[in-house]
Amino acid sequence: MKVFVAGGAGYIGSHTVYELLRAGHEVVVYDNLSTGRREAVHPDARFYEGDILDRARIVEVLEAERETGAVAVALHFAAKLIVPESVTHPLAYYHNNVEGVRQMLAGLVEAGVKHVVFSSTAAVYGEPQHGECREGDYTLPINPYGETKLAAERMIRWVGAAHGLTSCVFRYFNVAGADASLEIGLDKDQLTHLVPLIMQTALGQRDTLSIFGNDYDTPDGTCIRDYIHVTDLARAHVLGAEHIVNRQEDLLLNLGSGKGYSVKEVVDAAEELFSFAYEYTERRPGDPAKLIANIQKAREQLGWRPELGLRDILQSDYAYRKKLLCG
Repeated sequence: MKVFVAGGAGYIGSHTVYELLRAGHEVVVYDNLSTGRREAVHPDARFYEGDILDRARIVEVLEAERETGAVAVALHFAAKLIVPESVTHPLAYYHNNVEGVRQMLAGLVEAGVKHVVFSSTAAVYGEPQHGECREGDYTLPINPYGETKLAAERMIRWVGAAHGLTSCVFRYFNVAGADASLEIGLDKDQLTHLVPLIMQTALGQRDTLSIFGNDYDTPDGTCIRDYIHVTDLARAHVLGAEHIVNRQEDLLLNLGSGKGYSVKEVVDAAEELFSFAYEYTERRPGDPAKLIANIQKAREQLGWRPELGLRDILQSDYAYRKKLLCG
């Protein structure tokens, strides 16, 4: 099938493009290259430059592709996603993450595309009431990033009901690692996630790793998160896209490893592989103490399960960054 990938030059989008192509699908990438890289787009994918806020451009691309076969499903990765930045610049997040989704949905409806896969986030849960997050749990985001993603989820459901649009919404937990080819990985100037920050410190690109807070209500005082390898995440998107096209039913699924690691536990695991310095600093605004995924629904409805663990995440990210550093 032909797949339209908005944000396909970014980190998760580019890995999903690789997995879609490996599964035998035809891929069209749409990206404004504001944070993505043209070099990250697989050479077998067709690339169009354009903004998620530009409905007319989206329709133009979808109509142009119709000449060689209509797009069956669209995947959305074109979001702003840095929690602290969302706290200080909420209007920018509402503009891109809500209005951008509205414009893309309007374009899909106009062009007759009936299926959409949306990348949401565990941030919609806010401070979870249980040890792990289930899809039916109460959603009360504690930062604008989570709020904008939840608003987009709800918009997709209403638009789907009105226009016959089938959707698959994935709520991500912490994504890290790099493709086994080392052709793509997380290559951004503005890094806020733990694993790449550890690797930058281990490679001498920063002096010290900062651990934000050690006074949370957790066993060692540091935040607990669920880490999933980006390749496992990308493979789930292939299964999700195929499922909604073939079965015509909506999905709402968590994507994580189903395991929780504290920041200190990740640091300890990395120290077994690399040498680096770290220090404790003040908490970041908007960070909940604990986020772990219950992934039973993804296992049951997609037959998906993560195959790569924390050590795979650490080693692949390090190898990719070392490759970048060495040119």
